[in-house]
Amino acid sequence: QVQLVESGGGLVQAGDSLRLSCAASGRSATNIAMAWFRQAPGKEREFVAAISWSGDITYFADSVKGRFTISRDNAKNTMYLQMNSLKREDTAAYYCAADSMEYGVASGRYDYSYWGQGTQVTVSS
Repeated sequence: QVQLVESGGGLVQAGDSLRLSCAASGRSATNIAMAWFRQAPGKEREFVAAISWSGDITYFADSVKGRFTISRDNAKNTMYLQMNSLKREDTAAYYCAADSMEYGVASGRYDYSYWGQGTQVTVSS
């Protein structure tokens, strides 16, 4: 079992930056890939970014490429999402996800078994 807790959401203006954190507990980070998804009201949950367990592989949705970065600190069992140049369309609840993956990452929501409760990000113009 892996427990995930997100933090760092809030209300910001367009163009601002925000950093989300996801603290994991329950087992070692070894072979655990992690990802961020988001869901806006009335829309499907969509993939944002993912990172391999060792941190050497990352993958981003086209909509955030060049603006968001993903990283992790396995010593702290924490993953981060640095969001720069935020836009109104980035407004959503952001969810942390994790699952066992010996190598690589995945971008499908059904590839991840463990989920956090979400943190809200609201971007005003």
